[in-house]
Amino acid sequence: MKINDLYTDGHLVVSAIRLHEHQKGMSPSIEDVCNLLNYAQEAGNRIIQQLQQKNIIEVIESAYGNRLFIKDHLKIEDLPKKIKENSLKQDIDKFHESKKQMNEKIHLIQQQQSAKKKHLFEEIEQKLKQNLTHK
Repeated sequence: MKINDLYTDGHLVVSAIRLHEHQKGMSPSIEDVCNLLNYAQEAGNRIIQQLQQKNIIEVIESAYGNRLFIKDHLKIEDLPKKIKENSLKQDIDKFHESKKQMNEKIHLIQQQQSAKKKHLFEEIEQKLKQNLTHK
């Protein structure tokens, strides 16, 4: 399930209720809405409970089970529209960025060490040549 904000989920749930009422001629159950939206039962219950607390939808218990009704769909516009950032994703991105910077530093140090080594070998070679020519 894609992680949405409550505003988007509210619109989806209300639309699912309307669609079910149109197709089946009766109010949907929580399971019907969850199946229609491909939501896990727990996630659907949580969203429906939040919408019920905001007086957007109403859950009525009947002999045929719990049924969902739209109470005031205009209150959806009062819901926050921000998508909550996934802190785990942010932490992973930070880790990858720091690892990339560390790899760049290591590569730079390796280049410097290689250049120093090459310079040292050149100096030793010159000294050896000088020692051979003097003898």
